Amino acid sequence: MTDDDLSRQSLLELFREEASAQTRVLSDGLLALEHRPTDAAALEACMRAAHSLKGAARIIGLQDGVDIAHVMEECFVGAQRGQLTLTPAHIDALLRGVDLLLRVGEAKPATPVTRANIDEFIQRLTSPVSAAHDTLPSENEAQLDPDVDVYAQLQAQLQAEALAQRHEAPAAEPAIQPEDAPPQAAARHPERMLRVRAANLDRVLSLSGEVLVESRWLKPFATSMLRLKRTQRETSLALDALYETLAEHLDDVALSALADVRTALNGMQHTLGARLDELDHYDRSSSNLAQLLYDEALQCRMRPFGDATHAYPRVVRDLARSLGKRVKFEIVGTSTQVDRDILDMLDAPLGHLLRNAIDHGIETPDERAAHGKAAEAHVTLEARHSAGKLLISVSDDGAGIDLERVRASVVRRKLADDETAARLSEQELLDFLLLPGFSMRDQVTDVSGRGVGLDAVHEMVKAVRGAVRIFNDPGRGSRFVMQLPLTLSVVRSLLVEVGGEAYAFPLAHVRRTLELARADIDMLEGQQHFAFDGKPVGLVTAHQLLEAQAGATRESVSVVVIGDERETYGIAVDKFLGERMLVVQPLDARLGKIKDIAAGALMENGDAVLIVDVDDLLRSVDKLVRGGQLDRIGRAQDVATRQRKHVLVVEDSLTVRELERKLLEKRGYTVTVAVDGMDGWNALRSGTFDLVVTDIDMPRMDGIELVTLIKRDPLFKPVPVMIVSYKDRDEDRRRGLEAGADYYLAKGSFHDEALLDAVRDLIGEASA
Repeated sequence: MTDDDLSRQSLLELFREEASAQTRVLSDGLLALEHRPTDAAALEACMRAAHSLKGAARIIGLQDGVDIAHVMEECFVGAQRGQLTLTPAHIDALLRGVDLLLRVGEAKPATPVTRANIDEFIQRLTSPVSAAHDTLPSENEAQLDPDVDVYAQLQAQLQAEALAQRHEAPAAEPAIQPEDAPPQAAARHPERMLRVRAANLDRVLSLSGEVLVESRWLKPFATSMLRLKRTQRETSLALDALYETLAEHLDDVALSALADVRTALNGMQHTLGARLDELDHYDRSSSNLAQLLYDEALQCRMRPFGDATHAYPRVVRDLARSLGKRVKFEIVGTSTQVDRDILDMLDAPLGHLLRNAIDHGIETPDERAAHGKAAEAHVTLEARHSAGKLLISVSDDGAGIDLERVRASVVRRKLADDETAARLSEQELLDFLLLPGFSMRDQVTDVSGRGVGLDAVHEMVKAVRGAVRIFNDPGRGSRFVMQLPLTLSVVRSLLVEVGGEAYAFPLAHVRRTLELARADIDMLEGQQHFAFDGKPVGLVTAHQLLEAQAGATRESVSVVVIGDERETYGIAVDKFLGERMLVVQPLDARLGKIKDIAAGALMENGDAVLIVDVDDLLRSVDKLVRGGQLDRIGRAQDVATRQRKHVLVVEDSLTVRELERKLLEKRGYTVTVAVDGMDGWNALRSGTFDLVVTDIDMPRMDGIELVTLIKRDPLFKPVPVMIVSYKDRDEDRRRGLEAGADYYLAKGSFHDEALLDAVRDLIGEASA
């Protein structure tokens, strides 16, 4: 291939990009002119788009493109000058020209454009135009001075506009400027788009997520350094006490050496404090920057909804005309941000919904007039964010859905008998419209009747963990709403522990979570069940499904209820770890499809978590049920022993803390210690405790604040709290009890049995 061939091929590619952008302008303008033939702004936009395409086609020698664009331009100029009034016939012919312009630029069009096609188009369009006007050059045509370097000028224009249109995933950043470009060039084009490979963008998002996780590692490190600082302070105080004790027994040399140690230790403490302040500042800065980086990377995956809707006005217009209907089409929320992957999946579902609205919902003008409606119907496509979801709806003001016809179709297709169909509610009837092969048409047409449209919508929505809702107002119209996640990159999940490992269930697939008493587990036909919404639901262990080791036996069973009305199961897990927003990390393709697992993610502490594929998990459950291989979960009478009671001791004094820990552990209690109120609050939220024993005077968070937090939280309010403090004044005791403490013990009267008696009074013996 010669250099000339390569140059022409490159120019053809640029022309195709130019044609894609300019024909979009032409289509939008023509649809506006169909309703407002004298709209000056629409005429100007169409004329300039046709002129640009004519110049671009002339540059690369596409004479067919020149001829088509020229006659279209002349038509628009005639309309601007009042020499021509655009009629629906003109609009039809001009839209035909738009299609031809797209095809002449294709390398291998499915249907090649012939000269006969072009001549027919020109004949149809020029017949209404006066011969006198054909001889007049347009204003823009006069600007194409042959003495000007038009080739270089238009080539630069094509390249700039192609960069703005050609992209797999747009990133709202300034385009890279040539080396000789002025510094302010980028500022003049802040909305330029760059081509970025999807794989590269996904990797940037993944790395930014890892940076966010790593930045949060500093917080626990800083906390551990604070503990070191407190230990150093206690050491310094102990050294001061030693100095005072030995001051009368040591000579001046020894005292001087001991004083030097005290000075050095104090200096180390001040230095450590300063470094901790710097570390805290760096922690906040790095966390904020990491969060901003992640948010920006996530935003790069988002595109305006309008990017996927350019073709729909033309589709609606052509379909309505072919069916003899008049429709005004409106798109609302074109700037609504949508995940790139979701946007790419919306084309077919939205096409089905729009065709469904026009073919099934909208009446003919005569039928609408007979019912007192305007002859022109309204169809609206809307996208908006609501309650953390993306809502995309297609609504019309047509006849609505005839529920009796749906009921009759259900019986005719043998999906239910007459008696059952008669009892179906409105929503149950509407749900039948989403089934595969279900159609209201008795005969198949080129528009509908095969029953694949709404089924395709339902399958797409289900694939992204969304839902479809149908709203019907007989005689006034209907509305189909797709509820979709805002992004596929982040999933809100329920974290659970199974066999010591964390797993995530996408919340969109979780019907409910519950703590099930073992006494409520029953056997039914050889399988364990429990009552859920008045129906028996099968119970399966996550250990068996995920091939994990069984955890410790508890009095209750944590259960995740998944599935739908037709197929519901309870999955028994070791315990719930709470809800999290997880950044989805696709698994390495070399691993293939891992049974019951959809993807991975990283938690805030850097630990890996596997995201469960709920649909796959349901298939695994069904296979175990049919094979009769389900493991059983021990019932109440099978629990041999109860775990020892767990006490949280919150005390900043090392001596008192260790004394209380040893006393309680010697009596048989399990003990966890915390060095201050903040440390205690974090420990309480990450574990399960039967009792909290706390001091009052502590750094970061004192005991009164801790008690107040505990008693205000519905989850921890039932946990008894004992205050053990040197403060023995009535007002101190009153403050503690008013905050919610269940017991107040003064350290001044503290002795071993007093503490143990109080603990026993509050929670009983260490084990039942």
